[in-house]
Amino acid sequence: MDKAELERVRDWANDKLAAGDEPPWSFYQHMKLVEALDEIMAGMAAVTPLREDSPLSESPRDSRLRLVADNGREESARSRRGRRRAPPLPM
Repeated sequence: MDKAELERVRDWANDKLAAGDEPPWSFYQHMKLVEALDEIMAGMAAVTPLREDSPLSESPRDSRLRLVADNGREESARSRRGRRRAPPLPM
């Protein structure tokens, strides 16, 4: 949703609240909706959108998984398992 759609929904909820015809449970839900929309729009205003020429706006060329080398992780895990110390006893 863009800002205009969020404002339209907020205006609708505010109109429902101003009419006063809603039951108490509905009134509370509309209030929560208005508060949530206000927070979302405040967050949207705080963030600067990416420019078209930004390197972060480009999609990754190859998003498939790749194999990578594991340099000695298994050896260190074995050496740690073999040298377990007894937990200290309370005094």
